[in-house]
Amino acid sequence: MRVAIASETTVKVATASLELVTVQLMLIESPQMLARAAARAVPQTRTVVARRGFQTTRAQMSSPYHYPEGPYSNIPFNPKSKFFGVGFWTYSFVGFFAPFGIAAWQTYKPKV
Repeated sequence: MRVAIASETTVKVATASLELVTVQLMLIESPQMLARAAARAVPQTRTVVARRGFQTTRAQMSSPYHYPEGPYSNIPFNPKSKFFGVGFWTYSFVGFFAPFGIAAWQTYKPKV
């Protein structure tokens, strides 16, 4: 539990272990002070951004470690071909009914 005791420019915070921590508050006395602080902060920000040298290189398609990107390029079949529907439904039918066929075979196979 924290208890805050406020005075004009100092806040003393008492923690559960009864340690006192003094935090100095920075009071803004006028809009000029805020403008000066903002003017000082801008050049620092510009230099920080300028120092960060992000660069990217174009993907080299001749590399064996890069594959084409975009729609339909990450699947092993062509959904735009005229036989796609037949293949899709055959694959779905076999995948759904194979466990039932295997269970029936195991149930009715001759006992040795």
